Amino acid sequence: MTTLFINGSPHKDGNTVTLAHEFLKDQEYATLHLVDYKIYSYGQNFADDQFDEVVKEMTKADTIIIGSPLYWHSMSGAIRNLLDRFYGNVSEDLLKGKDLYFVFQGYAPTVQQMEAGEYTMKRFASLYGLNYKGTITK
Repeated sequence: MTTLFINGSPHKDGNTVTLAHEFLKDQEYATLHLVDYKIYSYGQNFADDQFDEVVKEMTKADTIIIGSPLYWHSMSGAIRNLLDRFYGNVSEDLLKGKDLYFVFQGYAPTVQQMEAGEYTMKRFASLYGLNYKGTITK
């Protein structure tokens, strides 16, 4: 079984990575830092876009953990952009059956912020056939 952690924070050794590491403990897993990829906004088409590379890595994993810091009352723009790009670009059954977790951390998030993040990830999972396993927060 393979596990992929997608880090939506610009910090490769920040709190989001630390929380994912604590969650995954002694398991082997690969980390993909979105800050290292050019993923343009929905509707933009540039030759150096790397969205397909990220999706390819997601298809290789059995378990996907998406991690985000809490920015402006929501998940990071990098994660939001990744999710937005799925719409109309990725077959709805491409990730079917894979497990999905969401790691969400920030300074004193409100109940509403947590609910919004949870809603987004549950909705994404249901649209693309993923088994949503829950949110890990700190």
